[in-house]
Amino acid sequence: MGGDQAPNEIVAGAVRAAREGIARILLTGDETRLRALAGDVAGVEIVHAAGEVAMDAHASHAVRNSAGTSLGVAVDLVRDGRADAVVSAGNSGAFLGIALIRLRTIAGVARPAICVVLPGRKGPAILCDAGANVDCKPEWMAQFGVMASAYARAAFGIEQPRVAVVSVGEERSKGNAQSIEAAALLETMPVNFIGNIEGKDIFSNVADVIVADGFVGNVILKTAEGAAVFIRDSLRVSFEAAGPLQKLGYLLSRSVFENMRKRTDYATYGGAPLLGVRGHCLVAHGRSDSTAIYNAVKAAVSISEANVVGMIETALAPAAVV
Repeated sequence: MGGDQAPNEIVAGAVRAAREGIARILLTGDETRLRALAGDVAGVEIVHAAGEVAMDAHASHAVRNSAGTSLGVAVDLVRDGRADAVVSAGNSGAFLGIALIRLRTIAGVARPAICVVLPGRKGPAILCDAGANVDCKPEWMAQFGVMASAYARAAFGIEQPRVAVVSVGEERSKGNAQSIEAAALLETMPVNFIGNIEGKDIFSNVADVIVADGFVGNVILKTAEGAAVFIRDSLRVSFEAAGPLQKLGYLLSRSVFENMRKRTDYATYGGAPLLGVRGHCLVAHGRSDSTAIYNAVKAAVSISEANVVGMIETALAPAAVV
């Protein structure tokens, strides 16, 4: 029931995943509304939840009043073993808070973090944290590197993900006290740490995992989203004002531009995993349409089948930084 286009687009994407046999779907929310949208599709079950978490609700208020809401019930299904993963395009702050309270953190994890997949020249780049913790301790950032490294192995098959801290210079002495200390801690963690990278390197696949505090990470994410929209809109305006020959060139190159659009569209990646809690959680974009939800379900299946939670538990067991 959460998301700017809920429940219509959410249900459509989930039903598509069920029809294709990607997953068995449990839809939580108002049963009457959901049943009218979902129809009678094999592999789709509706779990009634009368309440909803408003998109603009404060996280602490949402957590206190989450019982009986579609988001609260969905997280409970994972906690109780009835579901392997939960996907939500609703209030992300509420999702984080409810998951933290209901599922608890993995042993040794101080703070959960959100990982987002950014498009790189040669493949995906993983940014962690992307907004769950705007004020971070260096030891939390070191854990983000471990958790995101496990996700990179599970989701993208990268055997030894290169982990870096985003900073204002490549030299180890560059950065603020937080990033310098985080880099020093990552040197001791069970990851393939390569040092600092600058903002210009994020999309060049210099590193597979980019570690940042939630404040910096969210600014990077929103800047990247805005830049992608700006480039697409600028190209559209330029082509609309172009002459016949230029328009012909566009028509001949349409597939190239369509591939670029897909690479820079959040819907292609579906959602961002919330790492560090004892359950597989996918945070989908609030503007998610049916395609984004469909891809989010696929991503949730991927991290669940790979048991990313178990991989993080194993990776942090010898370190247990708190």
